[in-house]
Amino acid sequence: MMPGFTGNPLDRADPLRHDAAALAAAREDATARLLRLDGLLPVTSGHDRLEWVPLADEPLDQLVLLGLHAGEPRFAALPESSAGRDGEVQAIRSPELMGLLGALAPGEAAIYATARSLLLWHARHRFCANCGAATNPYRAGWGRRCPACTAEHFPRTDPVVIMIAEHDGRALIGRQPSWPEGRYSALAGFVEPGESIEEAVAREVWEEAGVRVGKVRYLASQPWPFPSQLMIACVAEAEDDALTIDSNELEDAIWVPRPLVREVLAGNPGPFLPPPPYAIAHTLLQAWAACDETPGDLS
Repeated sequence: MMPGFTGNPLDRADPLRHDAAALAAAREDATARLLRLDGLLPVTSGHDRLEWVPLADEPLDQLVLLGLHAGEPRFAALPESSAGRDGEVQAIRSPELMGLLGALAPGEAAIYATARSLLLWHARHRFCANCGAATNPYRAGWGRRCPACTAEHFPRTDPVVIMIAEHDGRALIGRQPSWPEGRYSALAGFVEPGESIEEAVAREVWEEAGVRVGKVRYLASQPWPFPSQLMIACVAEAEDDALTIDSNELEDAIWVPRPLVREVLAGNPGPFLPPPPYAIAHTLLQAWAACDETPGDLS
């Protein structure tokens, strides 16, 4: 099972970002289309498909080239104003947005995730971090340049480890109080400067649940557009199962055996609700539950 927000079918067309004439021609292409959004919410057509509309009068310097679909240009429009209170509200993972994401076809969700991350980055980075002057979009919307000090700025992606610790055929999962009632998921946390993925996994499991882990195994990764993280899914072998929960991070944490995880993921009632299918935590639990009991086998 591919993680959610992966499998983007668009050709990112990097050469066009550096070729002003070719980019202008793409803008004028009769097949060019603009991603229709309601603020930052996706507008769907045919239930599981994104809606695309003609470009009309949008100027090229206010467009982001998302890529090419069978050679046809696909764009998104930059936000009209800087991200103040309205922008922050739009960035929230509302129930409406989560419902829309759950209905989108996988490739469509990946396109939307790319657009959302880029548009939020532009909304939040209109001024130069070096000198404070207003910046201008360039490289087909994949960068911003400062006219005052010539500094160049590019969209950032923050690495986040997301993991389950395993011990004696059981996985450690936790919940945050803001989640829907009964939902549990994998533990997660940002990778800090000067830290490897393995070190971040060990630190986060220890800080959040008081569990020491040894071997760490990578499973998969996922772009997560809230606002722009790279989720790095791992399984860690716990040295023991004693829990000391950090209440600032988690409301609760529990150990769950493979048979129970399989039942819950199959849609049967259980003591917890699993993460939604588009979250890589779902992919992680599914892979762990499907593997043999032998530690280290996630094939």
